[in-house]
Amino acid sequence: MIPASFEYTAPTTLKEALALIGDGGKPLAGGMSLIPMMKLRLANPEHLIDLNRIAELNYIREASGELHIGANATHYDIEISPLLMGKCPLLAETAAAIGDIQVRNRGTIGGSVAHADPSADYPAALQALEAKIVLASSSGTRTVSTADFFVDTFTTALEPEELVTEIVVPVEAGLTGTSYQKFLQPASGFAIVGIAARIRREAGKIALARLGVTGVGGNSYRAAKAEKALEGKAGSDAEIAAAAALIGDGIEAGADLHASAAFRLHLAANYGARAIRAALSRSV
Repeated sequence: MIPASFEYTAPTTLKEALALIGDGGKPLAGGMSLIPMMKLRLANPEHLIDLNRIAELNYIREASGELHIGANATHYDIEISPLLMGKCPLLAETAAAIGDIQVRNRGTIGGSVAHADPSADYPAALQALEAKIVLASSSGTRTVSTADFFVDTFTTALEPEELVTEIVVPVEAGLTGTSYQKFLQPASGFAIVGIAARIRREAGKIALARLGVTGVGGNSYRAAKAEKALEGKAGSDAEIAAAAALIGDGIEAGADLHASAAFRLHLAANYGARAIRAALSRSV
């Protein structure tokens, strides 16, 4: 199909873009989700605001003990960033698992986060990293935790006049290992189930466990029960299996043509155990 007619503006500054969005414009980043929706007329924006010429939104840098990623950073930028590979490898590994090379070259972290697809990869990693998301409007900025940002399926804490401008993640310290493992839908590359694990060891025990989950329910989430089951343990196979079995506990798993609810819960436990084992092996 052909999209409905629309106006198109390509601002070169964030200030200009925020004014246009506040006036009812729809932001366009990589367009990996929005353009197909427009072609199917599931989305009919009257005014597209192309963000790609805003250089101030495209960066990956370290400041004040944290890593700051501009919303226009592409998946490929994140995948190959030496800074992220060295100081936040979970995000680089997750970016490398997104779609195919064409998608990674065009898609942006800001667009993916704002779209909040329940099968997207970044939300699992950002949940495990306890990342912060910076939102801006013409009236100012605010910072939201990942847990508060992802509200429901395709629903976030973004207000209509706001734009995701930055993702802030921690610099990993000490004996911390991470891993992202997913069972993917082979045609799209989306996660039928994706588990991000972040494990820190101290004195031979798991001192910190963070598990982010995508694809299981209608929204990404932290598997808090599984995390608590791991903390204080040595990380034996039995302990890992028992904790991973709790990843889907209390979650209303989705069902579609790709996987039943029961199969999704089975995958969550299986891939959760894989992610935990891999993260533990890297926490050295």
